[in-house]
Amino acid sequence: MNQRMKKLQVWMKQNDIELCFLTSSENIFYLSGFYSNPHERLLALAVFQEDEPFLLCPAMEKGEAKKSGWTDEIIGYSDIDHPWELIQKAINKRCNTITKAAIEKEHLNVERYEQLSALFPKAVFLSVEEKLRTLRMIKDAKELKTIEEACALADYAVEVGVHELKEGKTELEILSAIEFALKKKGVTEMSFATMVLTGANAASPHGTPGLTKIQKGDFVLFDLGVVVDRYCSDITRTVAFGEIGEKQKELYDTVLKAQLAAIEASKPGKSAAEVDLTARRMISEAGYAEFFPHRLGHGLGISVHEYPSITETNNLKLEEGMVFTIEPGIYVPEVAGVRIEDDVYITENGVRVLTHYPKELQIIR
Repeated sequence: MNQRMKKLQVWMKQNDIELCFLTSSENIFYLSGFYSNPHERLLALAVFQEDEPFLLCPAMEKGEAKKSGWTDEIIGYSDIDHPWELIQKAINKRCNTITKAAIEKEHLNVERYEQLSALFPKAVFLSVEEKLRTLRMIKDAKELKTIEEACALADYAVEVGVHELKEGKTELEILSAIEFALKKKGVTEMSFATMVLTGANAASPHGTPGLTKIQKGDFVLFDLGVVVDRYCSDITRTVAFGEIGEKQKELYDTVLKAQLAAIEASKPGKSAAEVDLTARRMISEAGYAEFFPHRLGHGLGISVHEYPSITETNNLKLEEGMVFTIEPGIYVPEVAGVRIEDDVYITENGVRVLTHYPKELQIIR
């Protein structure tokens, strides 16, 4: 039994929970080592206080589950099987009655919840999300190494994008060059939809790349991430294409100073709120408070957005092993947008930046 599973079982015993029934691909991967995107099909992991856990997956993926290193029971089902009957049989073999169960309330849909609750009508269902978020929040050495590999590829991706900048090229042309270069390095998946935004488009924090052409005097914003062995990276860089005006330089300098200050403030014992406010106050003092509409950062790991959330209201203390982003931005509608984002790791005494593409203002000619 792996250490992650043991920690979950300890929590189950402390709370008198007989069954933990997981359905999200990310949490199942975290505990089992097996990752699947089952689409509309059911994927589940059942964990018990003492008895052997079991993994349920489409029969066509049973071989992949074995290859992943999972050594406990695997129940494969075909498209004409009734998976809930198999689940009931497997659980009843281990537990005569279920009075308290933990589920992912934010993931399990209503139909599947009704199926599960019908099997165990006397059970009370609790949420397991908070426990799993807490476990996943602290990365071990292997996880950190994988994230570092993903960060190195993200650095490379931005380098490719900057090299591709040319007047008249569209955002999508540059985006496709980035992803093609990554494919040649064996990257099969991005952390999220890659963003290449230029000019006024960069003033939308989550804009959609399109056929807008690169023009002299515009900022170009790159926001992207790479997945390595199921772990994500996330980087944002903003560069100038040709000479820019003093107002644009002011925006960039303000964001860069705020980002560097927030990195410096990130260390064990500091709260997430303190880190967020370090950057937010600097941006506010420069007169751009209303143009910084999002949190400073988010946790990073199997999911591109996970715990901890770096917000001005989160008093969670930073601990060694946390990995999160620091990404202040200023977005002036129809004018310009600047965001600078790094992935950072909290060490025993401070912070280590995992993304390394240069942040000083680059003017690409």
